[in-house]
Amino acid sequence: MKRLEVKKNNIALKGVIKIPGDKSISHRSLIFGALANGKTKISNLLESEDVMNTANALKDMAVNITKEQDDWVVYGSGLVGLMEPQKELNMGNSGTAARLLAGLVAPYNFNSFFIGDKSLTNRPMQRIFKPIKEFGANIIARDQNYMPFIVMGCDEMVPIDYRMNIASAQIKSCILLTAMAVRGITTIFEPTKCRDHSEIMMRFLGLKIDQQNYEKGTIIKYQGYQEFQAKDIEVVNDISSAAFFIVAALLIKDSEVTLPNIGINPLRTGIIEILKEMGANIELKNIRQVSGENVADIKVCYSELKAVNVKAEMAASMIDEYPILAIACANAKGVSKMSGLMELRVKESDRLAMIAQNLKNCGVDIKLGEDNIEINGQSSKINKKAIINSAMDHRIAMSFIIMGLTMDYGVEIDDISVIDTSFPNFIEIFKRFKIF
Repeated sequence: MKRLEVKKNNIALKGVIKIPGDKSISHRSLIFGALANGKTKISNLLESEDVMNTANALKDMAVNITKEQDDWVVYGSGLVGLMEPQKELNMGNSGTAARLLAGLVAPYNFNSFFIGDKSLTNRPMQRIFKPIKEFGANIIARDQNYMPFIVMGCDEMVPIDYRMNIASAQIKSCILLTAMAVRGITTIFEPTKCRDHSEIMMRFLGLKIDQQNYEKGTIIKYQGYQEFQAKDIEVVNDISSAAFFIVAALLIKDSEVTLPNIGINPLRTGIIEILKEMGANIELKNIRQVSGENVADIKVCYSELKAVNVKAEMAASMIDEYPILAIACANAKGVSKMSGLMELRVKESDRLAMIAQNLKNCGVDIKLGEDNIEINGQSSKINKKAIINSAMDHRIAMSFIIMGLTMDYGVEIDDISVIDTSFPNFIEIFKRFKIF
């Protein structure tokens, strides 16, 4: 465990902050590179523990992945090139790696044994087991829902029509990855539009994927066994990681920063929309496309924020940003309410509970419901250092570091080592600004 103390010091953030590559896109670039025919060069790959777990798992399935100077290179051997792993596939803390790779291996006639850390072993997996079994593979899992689990693949799978109960990019991507090596048309009914990085990358690589509007969501159809040639991929910078510095700049007086090359996928920019509604001075400049993804340079200036009511339908576009949004709300004028947050309870931790507990530890008045929270901004009167329980959750740890920068007596985070799962140089960026 690695503890960290942080407190208010009134040093403004100024200048350009380079954010690491997008985690979701990094996972997918490795996976699609493994399925392509030929050499994929990936630039700006996020070299976090989560992404390296995906890379190592693919290596265990005989995929040649190397680092060449600043780029990563994947030598793909097509849809039939994966080999049975000779050891457990360790997913560490990464739910994305576990859920996507479980779908990837399902249509291959071999067994894959998935393990993870203490946090990941408590995250539900039934949501991906169900479609994988419908395709025709078998799964053995602890309590039929948790790690460790074994995917017993089958090379005689059948395409499925699958209605998702919840909007989840991980479930959708799991199904698409299985469908890639299954002959016939697989159809996915998505109840609400959610992250579409897999679909964007598939189209960028030349794969045909049909999509049409369906109620509030989409119908996605994919014809399996489309072979495709490798294509170089540039990973855009991660808006979820950028969100911590966006909020920090908004809350620390006189701050003015630019975050270049940030992915602004419209299904990921809910945090920008809500912060602007709160009165944030945020500008998107130089909007363009990189490897199929929308990108912008984001300029942020210190702003006095007001409370906001975040409706449930926003959850799909900002599910990972609620912890840092809660910090913005805790420093805004008025009472903010966020609803539709049940999915936060099955993240790396019960994020909704940890947001509430740690805000209370910081002296903030809150009201917690089953899937909602009310935060009374600027209510903290605490006159001592707040102790923060990170619960092995990188986003909780990073969010409450930002909270500490707004508090006279500061905070003490019980363990910041978990930050390496998604943002290895997070602390170093603040040290560069002499914040702590």
